[in-house]
Amino acid sequence: IGENIQLLVDRPDGTYCFRLHRDRVYYLSEKLLKVATSIPRDNLVSLGTCFGKFTKTQKFRLSITALDFLAPYAKYKVWVKPGSEQSFLYGNHVLKSGLGRITENTAQYQGVVVYSMADVPLGFGVAAKSTQECRKVDPMAIVVFHQADVGEYVRNEDTLT
Repeated sequence: IGENIQLLVDRPDGTYCFRLHRDRVYYLSEKLLKVATSIPRDNLVSLGTCFGKFTKTQKFRLSITALDFLAPYAKYKVWVKPGSEQSFLYGNHVLKSGLGRITENTAQYQGVVVYSMADVPLGFGVAAKSTQECRKVDPMAIVVFHQADVGEYVRNEDTLT
């Protein structure tokens, strides 16, 4: 979301912040943060909304719980055709044949928000091809690598925090 991160922090309803707790990054209001300081860190399970976590190799993996906050401010977007929505929601990559639209000047390996053609955010991905390359590739080529989707709420409901 680039510079739009400022819109997440300085909101009209108060100031929000990001906090790291047990390899997870949480997004919460400063009011909630002040209340949470009264709880010992060992007893604290989670606070606010989980935006993602750091893997064992210290790479950050964005969680689907951040979609509602990040989607309105995304710079790079991809729209999938109705026939490919379900495939994406089952955890598959987006193929060129399922690509509806893509934001102009999207670079290769750029993070994108995946939308349905009705502008409903479905999840996150990484552009496998740039916008220019997408025009030339064959229909079975992968154009967006799957990262997270709203179907994870059902598939991983036991482990989402």
